[in-house]
Amino acid sequence: MSDRRPTAKHLITGALTAAALVASGGAIANEKLSSMADDPNNWIMWGGDYSGQRYSQLDQINADNADQLQPVWTFSTGVLRGHEGGPLVKGNMMYIHTPFPNKVFAINLDTKMIEWKYEPSQNPDVIPVMCCDTVNRGLAYHPNGTIFLQQADTTLVALDAKSGEVKWEKVNGDPDKGETNTNAPLIIKDMVITGISGGEFGVRGYATAYSVEDGSQVWRAYSTGPDDEMLMDPEKTMDAATGKPVGKDSSLKTWKGDQWKIGGGTTWGWFTYDPEANLVYYGTGNPSTWNPNQRPGDNKWSMTIFARDADTGMAKWAYQMTPHDEWDYDGVNEKILVDQKIDGKDRKLVVHFDRNGFAYTQDRMTGELLVAKKYDPAVNWATEVDMETGRPQVVDKYSTEVQGEDTNVKNICPAALGSKDQQPAAFSPKTGLFYVPTNHVCMDYEPFAVDYTAGQP
Repeated sequence: MSDRRPTAKHLITGALTAAALVASGGAIANEKLSSMADDPNNWIMWGGDYSGQRYSQLDQINADNADQLQPVWTFSTGVLRGHEGGPLVKGNMMYIHTPFPNKVFAINLDTKMIEWKYEPSQNPDVIPVMCCDTVNRGLAYHPNGTIFLQQADTTLVALDAKSGEVKWEKVNGDPDKGETNTNAPLIIKDMVITGISGGEFGVRGYATAYSVEDGSQVWRAYSTGPDDEMLMDPEKTMDAATGKPVGKDSSLKTWKGDQWKIGGGTTWGWFTYDPEANLVYYGTGNPSTWNPNQRPGDNKWSMTIFARDADTGMAKWAYQMTPHDEWDYDGVNEKILVDQKIDGKDRKLVVHFDRNGFAYTQDRMTGELLVAKKYDPAVNWATEVDMETGRPQVVDKYSTEVQGEDTNVKNICPAALGSKDQQPAAFSPKTGLFYVPTNHVCMDYEPFAVDYTAGQP
């Protein structure tokens, strides 16, 4: 697989690639998907639509009759592991995915019969390098009649939606290095956007765009490292925490030596998209290693919200929520796009409920931080987010670095699974409220020194 990510020297090539995508009907694909999402009888992407609001207009089930719900029919996938993410629905067809080995079922909702089943053959050795169960968070659908599955062994598969036959497949990573996949891809124009898992194994995170037609790589943007590999422009990419350009080597300067090469910042969560701005939004996970004493500095750009140009992958802005993370608060939770008033002014917003216990509201065009507040009052690792610097104010008592190696720091809130884990929130345009599944769990945390071995945690 050739790596055709654009660099600072190849922006013209990236622009031509983008133009070719638009000319081939990419914008039409967005319109078709948006139209399908507008039909409440469909559930055409993981979040219902590009905004990730997970709001349904269906009202047959409501507060008056929900207590009368009862099973009508059931279906067993035959896989006894964690099932995360929901099925896709288009018309009378439902597409269901499973954990490893990542089966896909196409079920006719009129007949309740299986139209086709895809069951890949994967090496079971991938299971030990999957951090937190063998889950898969969902499928993607393209209007050309293709279902996309991101397998655990990192193989991205394009399936014919009518027959289940494989159109093409591409390898997105290397399980021998600890790289796996658990995320739901997202279709943008004629590209499929996907991430990578494995921060616990020293994987250097990245997001990748592949061509829907043949699986060729359009761009790849790393979470850490040199500017050209991160697709960051030192003069044009904005640091949303400061409101200034990120500057040259913004990531390299925040790592000790070459540790950025095993720096984590993986992208195992959700992607959302603003078609009008042509920006894709996602988050990066914890830095590696877990022990903060072994990686001095802010460790950019782990624990970060990115807004990237969908055609080229170039970062428009970035905001690091938990600099120099000491608690494993992955920043991958979904970015929900809403239009609301802030201080009486209409704003285009991106809202994020982070595992660190803070909820962030930002201008999704510029990244300007507008609100950053705890959504669980039990959060104690930081008192607040300084709105001038964008940085959390860490409490020494709960700092695993301040307390030092081989010290068991007790009662840190939240625990590593976060005040909210990967289960997505929802937004209702009727009420203007967010509905957030939360955890109320604290932890003890003791860092100790480790050496890096590829494929080992």
